[in-house]
Amino acid sequence: MNIGLLGFGVVGGGVYDLAKDRTDLHVTRVLVRREIPEIADIATRDCNDILTDPTIDTVVEVLGGLHPAYEFVSAALANGKNVVTANKALIAAYYTELTALARENGVALRCTAAVGGGIPWLINLERCRRLDNICELGGIMNGTTNFIMDAMHTSPVSFPAILKKAQELGYAEADPSADIDGDDIRRKLTISANVAFDALVSEEDIPMFGIRTVTDGDIASVKKRGFVCKMLATAQKNEDTFTAFIEPTLVDSHELEAAVPANFNLITYTAEKMGRQSYFGQGAGRYPTAGNVVQDCLDIVCGKTAFYTDKAEPTAVDCSVVAHPYYVRTAKPDAWLERITVDHWEEGIITSAVSVGEMLGWAKKQLEIDPSCFVAGIR
Repeated sequence: MNIGLLGFGVVGGGVYDLAKDRTDLHVTRVLVRREIPEIADIATRDCNDILTDPTIDTVVEVLGGLHPAYEFVSAALANGKNVVTANKALIAAYYTELTALARENGVALRCTAAVGGGIPWLINLERCRRLDNICELGGIMNGTTNFIMDAMHTSPVSFPAILKKAQELGYAEADPSADIDGDDIRRKLTISANVAFDALVSEEDIPMFGIRTVTDGDIASVKKRGFVCKMLATAQKNEDTFTAFIEPTLVDSHELEAAVPANFNLITYTAEKMGRQSYFGQGAGRYPTAGNVVQDCLDIVCGKTAFYTDKAEPTAVDCSVVAHPYYVRTAKPDAWLERITVDHWEEGIITSAVSVGEMLGWAKKQLEIDPSCFVAGIR
């Protein structure tokens, strides 16, 4: 395989390191933004040098972002080149267009590193689907939010203080919104659901609530009652409905998710016959992520010639069919909240079972009235 590598940052450099001593993978051109002496003989600043090179059969995109990644990847597929990418934003936003292009041109489109970083998640969804039907999937799909929540449970620290530490350690971006508000998780959940359920889900249709407003007081209250708060994603499908949502969730302290430390991920599916299978590991990082990129390349060498599924049925999200109690803290409770309150935990209240759609819809509006409001599902 001759590879055109788009990007030589943290992940791109890892891909190059893992491939350079192999005899079956050859990085022949690298798109760069600055001079890099170690690859000067194969570097270019013009992507057309890669896209129009007939000797390059596979393009690896690790630039990130939507543009120009979309234009480069589209052109590569249209030119009959396989594409491997770690770009979840790209796949989630242009799922229909890119999978169609790959199918029309008879080439592979693989993005295992886009969901779970170093966890072999998507390829195992693909394997499961060969024998069984998946009923539910989700879990801890973002290392930044798990690092923050884990730290708030293991030591008395405020959310602003631990977020600052996460930024200093490189776990959180200068603008952490995509992580702490749930957008990063929603992209991963969208891709996972599409693969698992042969679906075509719009990420904007999946409701979410983030951890931006969680306090050390909230954590103390839930710990006192034997719970651990984790940021979880969920997607479920039965014959009639599809549900997907992202929210802070109180899980029993003995549950598997409760034990996931630091910036690790734990992603799970439940299938009709095989039951529950969980995948634990680094959700990001140079070599974990680059490893999945290179594994995708090796799968293509071994004969993978397509995406993980060849079906994509437009699927509506219905969050009215799933209900559970919630922990809610707000300085401005309304009549609806008071009507469903069944208990009080210090500054927070516990509700009766409420549909996910109703609660997350209320919470989104409540943030406009009370920007400090926090809600968490109780599992």
